[in-house]
Amino acid sequence: MKEKINTRFVVVAGGVISGVGKGVASGSIGKILKEYGFNTTLIKIDPYMNYDAGTLRPTEHGEVWVTEDGGEIDQDLGTYERFMDMSIPKKNNITSGQVYKRVIDRERAGDYLGKTVQFIPHITDEIIDRIKKAAEGYELAVIEIGGTAGDYENVPFLFAIKALERELGADHFAHVLVTYLPVPAHIDEMKTKPTQQAIRLLGEHGILPDFIVCRSQFPLDEIRKKKIEEFAHLPADRIIAAPDISSVYHMPLELEQQKLGAKLLKELHLSATHTPDWTAWNERVHHIENPAQKVSVAIIGKYLANGSFSMTDSYTSICHALIHAGAELNTGVDITWIDAERFETNLDALEELKSFNGIIIPGGFGNTGVEGKIKAITYARTHGIPFMGLCYGLQLATIEFARNVCGMEGAHTTEVDADTLYPIIDVLPLQKELLKAHQYGGTMRLGAYEATLTSGSRVHALYQQQSQEEVSVVYERHRHRYEVNPEFVDQLQAKGLTFSGHHVRSDGTKLMEFLELSEHPFFVATQAHPEFKSRLGNPNPIFAGFVSACTKQKSDVAFASKDAGIHISV
Repeated sequence: MKEKINTRFVVVAGGVISGVGKGVASGSIGKILKEYGFNTTLIKIDPYMNYDAGTLRPTEHGEVWVTEDGGEIDQDLGTYERFMDMSIPKKNNITSGQVYKRVIDRERAGDYLGKTVQFIPHITDEIIDRIKKAAEGYELAVIEIGGTAGDYENVPFLFAIKALERELGADHFAHVLVTYLPVPAHIDEMKTKPTQQAIRLLGEHGILPDFIVCRSQFPLDEIRKKKIEEFAHLPADRIIAAPDISSVYHMPLELEQQKLGAKLLKELHLSATHTPDWTAWNERVHHIENPAQKVSVAIIGKYLANGSFSMTDSYTSICHALIHAGAELNTGVDITWIDAERFETNLDALEELKSFNGIIIPGGFGNTGVEGKIKAITYARTHGIPFMGLCYGLQLATIEFARNVCGMEGAHTTEVDADTLYPIIDVLPLQKELLKAHQYGGTMRLGAYEATLTSGSRVHALYQQQSQEEVSVVYERHRHRYEVNPEFVDQLQAKGLTFSGHHVRSDGTKLMEFLELSEHPFFVATQAHPEFKSRLGNPNPIFAGFVSACTKQKSDVAFASKDAGIHISV
C-alpha cells in the first residue's frame, strides 16, 4: 500500500512558448503561499535527457545554478531561492535523464524481479517517488513543469502528476497554466487562440487548469478574458492578468492584487495561518523601480553571443544580486555587457571603462576573452574604479597582479597555458591524481564551502556589517576546479595583495577564497559565487559593498568634475 502524504501541490505548466515566465510565476506563487503562513517548497521538472544542467551551454540554456549541496541545476531554482529566501536542495530538480538512468540502473541490478520494465508504471512511479521525496516535510509544494503543453518530453511527467492526483485526491492539487497572449504587429490585436490550444493540449492528459495566468505585453482586456473564460470553463476571477512589468519582483504584488493566494488556498481547502505583510517587499520593489540614484556597471564576460542575439541570462544571478544590493541602498544599477574579446583586438576600447562606476569580471571557463579580461582588471586597478571578481574573476585578478606588480612575466593559469613559468592558478597535486584516474567529479569544488576570514580585512568588515555581529567564518557556493597556487601566495602578499579569506582542505592545503587591495577604493574578488546566496531583503555583503563603492565613486567623480568646471555624464 502506498504511503499517504499530506502535502498539497500547486502544479504550474506552460503554454504557447518557452521563456514566458513560468519560473517567476512559480516563485511568486511560492512566496505568496509562504506569506500566508505555509511551509512551502518548490520543485522544477526539466524534460531534457541531460542528467543535470552542468554540461549545458550557458548561451543556450542560461546560467548553471549551484545549490548549497552541490547540485548543478536549472536557473529556475535560483529564481525560487531569490523569491523564497531559502536554500533548495538538488533533489528538487527532476530531469528525464535522472529518471531514466535510475530505472535502467535498477533494472540492471535486478530490482524489478524479472518484470518487464515499461514506461507505465516504472518511469511514472520513479517520477512520483522523486516528487514525494522533494516535497517531504512541507505543507505545500509548487511544481513547475518545464517546456510547454504539447511537448512530447512532458508526457511522462503530466501522466505522473495525474496519477499522483488520483492517489492523493483532487483536493490536494491546484493546476495553474501560464500562457502567453501575443499581439501580432500586422493586426495589432491580442490573440487568445494559442492559449486555447494550450488548454486543449493539457486536457488530453486529463488536466484542466484551475487558474490561467495570462502573460502579455499589454494588460488583459475584458473581451479576451471572456473568450478564455468560455473556452476553459473557468469563472472570470480565475483568469489572472500578468502583463509585462518593470521588475520581476513586482509579480507577487501583481498576483496578490487579484487575490491569487486566497483563491489557491480555497481551491486546496486550506485556511491561512498568517496575514501577509507586503510592506517591506513593496518598499524594496519601489526602490528597484524608482531609485533615488543610479550607478553604471560594466560586466565583462564571454557567454554573451547566441547567433544574432545576446544571451545575458548567462549571468542572471549577478544581475539580481546587484538589484538586491541596489534595493537596500535605494540605488539603481545600470548594467552594460561587454564582450571581453573586444579589448583584445581594440586597446583603445579600454578607455570606455572610465565612464563606469564599477567593473565586474564574472565566472567562466577556458581561454576565450581571458587577455581582454586581464586588461580590464589592470584598468580598474590602476584607475581606482571599484572592481569585483567572481570565481574566474579572482583567478584572473591574481594573474594580473602577478604579471604587472610582481614582475612575473607570462604568469597564467595552467587551464590556458600548461607551460607557463609562473603557474599562479593551477590544479593542485591531489586533484591531478584524481584527473589521471578520470575521476573528474572529485576535482571540482561544488556547493557551499567554509571560508575563514582575516580579521580587520575589508571582506571581514563587509560580512560583519551585514550580520551586525561578529563573523569569522562564512559559507559561499563554488563551481570551479582550478585554485590559487599556494606556492606563490607569500610572494603575492609581499607586494601588497591581501588574501582575506581561506578554506583549509582535509589534507591541510589552504585554499584562497577572497582577495583585496587595501589601498584601492574597492578591489575585492572571491573564488566563490556569492551571487547564488543573494536575496531581495538580504543582499550578499560583497555585492552590497561593491554597489556602495560605486555610488561613492560616482559622487567623487561628480564632485571633482564640478570643482574643475567640467561636466561628465555617467
